[in-house]
Amino acid sequence: MNRIARFPVLSAAFLAMLAMTTGCNRLKARDQLNKGVAAYKNAKYEEAIGHFQNAVNLDPSLPMARLYLATAYAQQVVPDLTTPDNLKNAKLAIDGYQEVLDKDPKDMGSLKGIAGLYFQIDQFDKAKEWQQKVLAVDPQDAEAAYTIGVIDWGVAHKNQVAALSAVGMQDSGDGNPKMPKEACKKLVDQNTQLVNEGMQYLQKALDIRPTYDDAMSYMNLMYRQKANLECGNDQARKDDVDQALDWSHKAMGTRKANEEKKNAQVPGGVVLDNSK
Repeated sequence: MNRIARFPVLSAAFLAMLAMTTGCNRLKARDQLNKGVAAYKNAKYEEAIGHFQNAVNLDPSLPMARLYLATAYAQQVVPDLTTPDNLKNAKLAIDGYQEVLDKDPKDMGSLKGIAGLYFQIDQFDKAKEWQQKVLAVDPQDAEAAYTIGVIDWGVAHKNQVAALSAVGMQDSGDGNPKMPKEACKKLVDQNTQLVNEGMQYLQKALDIRPTYDDAMSYMNLMYRQKANLECGNDQARKDDVDQALDWSHKAMGTRKANEEKKNAQVPGGVVLDNSK
């Protein structure tokens, strides 16, 4: 009887001990998280990674620990560098963000983190895919729409440079009317979808944020890419170049206005009233 009765007592003691251990681990995890944040702020990313990893190990359910760990790995990634070490850091960061998304598919920090990492390591199709996932969660995210436009322009520009180089030409900035027809037609096949899509997303960014001067600058660049695709239609080419110039002027004027508005603010976020 005594032997049998002892089991519930032992079970209760074990559960109490487990609760104490779990509570202790949570406290240690939070301490590691705080130390990681401090190291991250001081640009000690390797140290921060160690603390964040400890926090995850001590308390896998701790909010933000995995997100911070992924962000610390992401900070180690060098843009446009495809060395094994750099790609390893990118993968570690992407895997970390994905673990966050496994529990919360709409975590915006992780969605944007993965999109940004693919952009940094020049995997542009995946970068666009993840920016579209950002827009699926938040259709009003102007930066996601803008970034897709930037990616489309970058690929189209690369195609343009290659096409011109193949015929011994450099970009003249006016739609390159002297480009041979065959080379132009090939560029049309390569770039038409990119230019159309890029303009669509840049316009979406501007619809969301009408004072987005960077998006205006890329609309200028996109119209110059469009001018390259007119292939002998001189009037259409000139119209595209005129549109590009209009967007360039809009971008400069809007950027100046944005800077003036920013400079009109004093510390604390108070805007000076210049109406008196």
